[in-house]
Amino acid sequence: MHYFVTGATGFIGRRLVRKLLERKGAVVHFLLRRESEDKVAALREYWGASAARAIPVYGDLTAKKLGVSAEDVKKLKGQIDHFYHLAAVYDLGADEDSQIAVNIDGTRHTVDFAKAIDARHFHHVSSIAAAGLYEGVFREDMFEEAENYEHPYFMTKHASEKIVRTECKVPWTVYRPAMVVGDSHTGEMDKIDGPYYFFKIIQRMRQILPPWMPSVGLEGGRVNIVPVDYVVNALDWISHKDGIGGRAFHLVDPEGYRVGDVLDIFSRAAHAPRMNLFINAALLGFVPKSVKKGLMAVAPIRRIRHAVMKDLGLPDDILQFVNYPTRFDSRDAQAMLKGSGIEVPNLKDYAWRLWDYWERHLDPDLHIDRSLKGTVGGKVVLVTGGSSGIGLAAAHRFAEAGATTIICGRDQEKLDEACKEAKAKGYEFVAYPVDLSDMADVDRFVQVLVDKHGGVDFLVNNAGRSIRRAIESSYDRFHDYERTMQLNYFGCLRVTMGLLPSMVAKHKGHVVNISSIGVLTNAPRFSAYVASKAALDAWTRCAASEFQDQGITFTTINMPLVRTPMIAPTKIYNNVPTLSPEEAAGMIADACIGKPVRIATRLGVFGQVLHALVPRIAQVVMNTSFRMFPDSSAAKGEKGAKPTLSPEAIAMQQMMRGIHF
Repeated sequence: MHYFVTGATGFIGRRLVRKLLERKGAVVHFLLRRESEDKVAALREYWGASAARAIPVYGDLTAKKLGVSAEDVKKLKGQIDHFYHLAAVYDLGADEDSQIAVNIDGTRHTVDFAKAIDARHFHHVSSIAAAGLYEGVFREDMFEEAENYEHPYFMTKHASEKIVRTECKVPWTVYRPAMVVGDSHTGEMDKIDGPYYFFKIIQRMRQILPPWMPSVGLEGGRVNIVPVDYVVNALDWISHKDGIGGRAFHLVDPEGYRVGDVLDIFSRAAHAPRMNLFINAALLGFVPKSVKKGLMAVAPIRRIRHAVMKDLGLPDDILQFVNYPTRFDSRDAQAMLKGSGIEVPNLKDYAWRLWDYWERHLDPDLHIDRSLKGTVGGKVVLVTGGSSGIGLAAAHRFAEAGATTIICGRDQEKLDEACKEAKAKGYEFVAYPVDLSDMADVDRFVQVLVDKHGGVDFLVNNAGRSIRRAIESSYDRFHDYERTMQLNYFGCLRVTMGLLPSMVAKHKGHVVNISSIGVLTNAPRFSAYVASKAALDAWTRCAASEFQDQGITFTTINMPLVRTPMIAPTKIYNNVPTLSPEEAAGMIADACIGKPVRIATRLGVFGQVLHALVPRIAQVVMNTSFRMFPDSSAAKGEKGAKPTLSPEAIAMQQMMRGIHF
């Protein structure tokens, strides 16, 4: 048996050729562009076939009669029993011209070539997209009934199938696969498409929220998903049966899934929060098209939509397919497959394989240089408060990664000691003494940075002051609020605003502001500290909006409790589970690499959600913790007294790691 296959190097084509070659005495001729000649050896190895059984035929899908030489046409004439046409653009995001060139013109050239070599049967692999957005059940004997196929992908799939039906002079059969995903046994897939577009969103939800927390998903129409191994097996089986000429077969899941069910299945496979609550996308259908078009004509709305879609990794057209209106009858295909043992597996049984393969091989983040060295190597980084604690640990990370690392602080001796540490490890810090609560001194320092270093590429505003004291113990200590605000807010702003002009001039720069988990949880006893950090958070949000189009980005880290000299006066923290300075430095490194808007722990996010949804309950919880934990000896004006904690307080500390009490 001799076969000819176009698209043999594609995702489905490679597997179909391997399946065909399993047949005794099978010989497969496959179309290949001359510039891809070096792929032949690898393809034969993948197929486990010799040169005598896997034969390349050089040509081009976009050329008349595939651009195959007259000599090859003569060799193939009358030899091909089955001709499979799989070469096509299977991509919603591809431009219209390329889809027309390949899907429409390419099919016409293929049909002409099949006739030129007198192939005995022509098998055209179309798609359920040929039905357009048909309202209702689309049967296998339907074609002209297709509707709403204005989108280039749908239009070219419909047009290419029409060419086969009206122009093919060879007995033909059409196959319409559903949305094809990876192999149900290995998860292997070659690109991001269909449901894979939503994997990044699911992954982000997993990173932010605990898996037991219910989340909101998007409900829509019924989508049809089939694994590639089912498509290949069904195509191979049906194409060798009698009585298939002039017919179409739907290679689809007889049941299909609701969009919300698909998202929930993959969320479970990813160990992400389950999507138990759904918003029906049909609710958006009441907005007239003219209104939508008018909104898209407004520049800010276009930019917002583009930014959101880009951030989520979704193609611009994906949302119009969420309310997919078509269901596909496949009784003819099922009748042909009866007794073959070939059936569509349940998505729930293999979704984890698809997710695992995507996360290991296709996740776009895998192809980004996520190393700190690749991010800050050769760049200028300033870490305020870099002589101890979190700042010093972060400075070591930056210097090890090859950055020109500048640290500053009030204590010259600590700065000198930090520089000695760095030198002992084989690198250097550039240290400057400065009092960040003194605005004049800050201005002097900023001018030095601009003159000597041309500004900075990364600014880490880490220097800060924390005060743990109840408001009722602070009636006569208003200066606590003034000094925390002076350093944590005004000092930070003075440095940032002094360095922003040089960042604007270079059209690049990243600012990392170390905030507190207390801003999210509204921690009692930290009103002075939390208020100053909350002010910084609010300023950062405003600044990020203003500089969004100038290449300057901001990250706020709502840092949990870290064991540093700053918390040493509070003795009850001695046995509290905290982050190490090195772990905190890792969060700062992640902020510089990924440049997210915010980094926060799950507990912090949960606290913020709690305060937003049920503020009264959140206040009761925080008040209970407030009464459970005593003021420090320093806050009460006592010396030498050791605080005692109840068993309930100790349990609370262990459960809420990183929370300030």
